[in-house]
Amino acid sequence: MTRVVRGAVAAAAAALAMGALPATAPTAAAAAQHRTASPIHQVVLQGAVNVRDLGGYATYDGERVRYGVAYRADALNKVSDTDVAALGRLGLREVVDFRTPFELQYDGPDRLPTGLAPTSRPVTDSGLYAQMLTAIGSRDPATQDAMLGHGKAEALMRTVYGAFVSDPTARAQFGATLKDLATARGPLLFHCTSGKDRTGWLSYVLLRAVGVPAGTAQEDYLASNTFRAAADAALRAGLKQSGVMRNPDLLIPLQEVRVDYLDAALSQLSAQYGDFYDYLTGGLGLSLHDLAALRSRLVP
Repeated sequence: MTRVVRGAVAAAAAALAMGALPATAPTAAAAAQHRTASPIHQVVLQGAVNVRDLGGYATYDGERVRYGVAYRADALNKVSDTDVAALGRLGLREVVDFRTPFELQYDGPDRLPTGLAPTSRPVTDSGLYAQMLTAIGSRDPATQDAMLGHGKAEALMRTVYGAFVSDPTARAQFGATLKDLATARGPLLFHCTSGKDRTGWLSYVLLRAVGVPAGTAQEDYLASNTFRAAADAALRAGLKQSGVMRNPDLLIPLQEVRVDYLDAALSQLSAQYGDFYDYLTGGLGLSLHDLAALRSRLVP
C-alpha cells in the first residue's frame, strides 16, 4: 500500500477495520429486548458490538444449544478495561482470531484477560480489506465508484464467501477451530474483524453441524446487520463529514451480510462436496468422533 494511501486512511483505518470501532454499544435495555424476541444473547461491550453467545437455538430434535460454550465476536482490539473484565467472567479457554496479518497491522492485536493469548488462524478475505482501504484512501469519488460501485462490491463479497469453501487454508483453519471446540475444557470464542463474514460462516456451519435447522442458522448469520447497524452508519457518516468519501453508501454492501453472500458459499459447497456432511468430513476434516464430540459439547 502506498504512502499516499496510508496517509489518507490513517485516521479512518482504525475506525474502519471493516467496522471494528463501534459507536456507543447498545443499551442493556435494547439488548434485553432483543433477547426477548429471539434466543440471541449479546455480550454487551463498549469496544465491540457483535459479540454473541451461540447458545439458545433449538435443534431438529427439540434440544437447545448450550449457552456459555461457544461465542462469536468482532475484533477485540478496541475493548476497554471494563470489557476485558467482562470477557474474563466468561471463563474463556481459547480465543481464535481469523484476521490476516494485514488486518492485524492496521487494527492491532486483541486485548484479552491475563493469561489468555489468541490463537491466530488467518483466513483469506480475498483482498477485500486492502481493496476497501485503497478505495477509501484515494479520496476520489470517481475512483471509489469505479472500485466499489455498479455491483462490484457485491461481486467481491460473493468471491470472498466462495473462498471460505474453496481455499484449502480456510478449510483447515475452520476445521481446526471446530475440533478445538469439540475437545475444549472451557468456552471458546472465535472472531474476525467485523464478526460477520468469516465468523458468520463458521457460526452457520457450527450450528448446522450440531443439528440447528438451516433457516435458524441463517437467522443468526443475518443478525449481524442488527448488531452492526449503528456502528456502520456512524462510520459512513464520519467518512462523509471528513470529506474522505462523497458517497459512503458504496460501503454498505461490504458492511452488511446478505443471503446471496451466504448462498455463494453454499453453492461452492454444493459444487465441490455435494452435501453439507461431505463438506464437514471431506472439506473440514472432521471425523465421526469429532462430530459426535461437537454435538455432545454443545447440545445436552
